[in-house]
Amino acid sequence: MTEKAVLVWFRQDLRLTDNPALDAAARTGAPVIPVYVLDDGDAGGWSIGGASRWWLHQSLKALDQSLRGRGSRLVLRAGPAGRVIADLLKETGADAVFWNRLYEPFAICRDTDLKSDLKEAGVEVKSFPGNLAFEPWTIRTGENGPYRVFSPFMKACLRNGAPARPFAAPDVLKAPEDWPASDDLDGWTLEPVKPDWAGGLREHWTPGEAGARQRFDAFLDGALDSYAKSRDQMAGETTSRLSAHLHFGEIGIRSIWQALDHREAEGARSVGKFRAELIWREFAHHLLFHYPTLPERNWRQSFDAFPWVDDPDALQAWQRGQTGYPLVDAGMRELWVSGYMHNRVRMVVASFLIKHLAIHWRHGADWFWDTLVDADLANNAASWQWVAGSGADAAPYFRIFNPVRQGQQFDSDGAYVRRWLPVLKELPDKYLHAPWTAPEAVLLDAGVRLGENYPKPIVDHAAARARALEGYAEVKNA
Repeated sequence: MTEKAVLVWFRQDLRLTDNPALDAAARTGAPVIPVYVLDDGDAGGWSIGGASRWWLHQSLKALDQSLRGRGSRLVLRAGPAGRVIADLLKETGADAVFWNRLYEPFAICRDTDLKSDLKEAGVEVKSFPGNLAFEPWTIRTGENGPYRVFSPFMKACLRNGAPARPFAAPDVLKAPEDWPASDDLDGWTLEPVKPDWAGGLREHWTPGEAGARQRFDAFLDGALDSYAKSRDQMAGETTSRLSAHLHFGEIGIRSIWQALDHREAEGARSVGKFRAELIWREFAHHLLFHYPTLPERNWRQSFDAFPWVDDPDALQAWQRGQTGYPLVDAGMRELWVSGYMHNRVRMVVASFLIKHLAIHWRHGADWFWDTLVDADLANNAASWQWVAGSGADAAPYFRIFNPVRQGQQFDSDGAYVRRWLPVLKELPDKYLHAPWTAPEAVLLDAGVRLGENYPKPIVDHAAARARALEGYAEVKNA
């Protein structure tokens, strides 16, 4: 008889190291059939955006190469996951399916239904904790409820102890006698063609497990030591830039945690601050699990009364980096070119959209979802609501980032703005973050023509701040 195989369903865990589902399948001694399903129709309205599709293509290609180095390969199929998995079980004669758990509401519903159907059909189904250090239901308050504030959540995580030690990648994977048919990755058209707007993404990123490890090692040997002091500086390699690798699961959180434990034991600085940022990611997933409407609805219902403005022209100016505020525009152009934006800049551009332009946070979240290579439903929703003031543990309503002061403080030499807005590169530092304050002669000398090659501000900061505070007063009194 042909030996029964195990299907390993890859999702947001596109790696071989510290992959619990893959490790468990390899340990059975049975043939292993790795599978990835492109399931756009079953994403609860959150099919992955354009930049993330580009990343996914590269990551799947890298994963297949890694598997082939171990005598295996990645089977690609598109369609509703339940139907695809059922078809593969019939085609291959496999009698088991293993996967690592996801925490988005639509994924939980799909996986729960599929697990029930498969078990009823006599198929062995196992799911594993592979994408978070602390699964959302394991961290509870003293009243046995979910956390709503970050600081006590972080303390609870740290009290919980280190997550399990990571698994090593299998040296070899037993192959089935016959491989099922696979879709052609290029046929999925995940990469843009006409026009091909992904040149900047290729220049800035190396998706895949090897690229993730390389970036993490560079962070450990470089920016980590000064992370607490320098992470808000917008130019240079001051952060880990691991967010996309983490979202796609090209590096496991447990591997990162273990490496940080080793550095902490050596007395390395800034480890605690970086670990806190990792726990913010855990908190975002904790919130999404317990409050599944987080991506669509105000977490604080009182914010339903906020007087949002419908202004398509202002929204488009923000999206295109044409607001007249250099830091905001530089951030939006970095996003468009590289699929990424420094975290401090993300807070500034989000605050500008919400509090200067009074445009609903969902418009910003939607734009980030389509343009970020690290677009993650939990992080995106929790972070936008944090800035808006409508979310859990949110920024105070009166915290309205001044983009000029933020630029002067965290891009004092103008390196960030000059990189992404070369039209302003000749302006003196004194005027770089507020070019409308420069004398006409200085603008002329720098080749800056406000309203022509660089826009005038589309809104006055003081007036916008006053309007935002009035709107928040309405929320407070609602």
